[in-house]
Amino acid sequence: MDNNEIVKIFKALCDPKRIEIIKLLQKGELCACNLQEKLEIGQSGLSYHMKILIESNLVTSRVEGKWSHYSLNLDGKDVAVQVLESLIYKSNSDIKCDCRK
Repeated sequence: MDNNEIVKIFKALCDPKRIEIIKLLQKGELCACNLQEKLEIGQSGLSYHMKILIESNLVTSRVEGKWSHYSLNLDGKDVAVQVLESLIYKSNSDIKCDCRK
């Protein structure tokens, strides 16, 4: 995975509203109108946050009538967990510090 994809995941997780959206979606799929009401934000604000969450693959959407419905993407969650683990676990790299030579 390239750095831009990794950044998208962390960007999605670094905002309190987006964390709140993820927590709401833990209970199951929600319509945009329900999210707007619970978050007390307008359509444009919700669209901004959902775009970031969808680009990170943490959330999926489907359209029914005039409303979008959102749910957590479990495959995206697995990728996010793998990314975090890959960044925090020590690698077996052979890079050695040469600064004391």
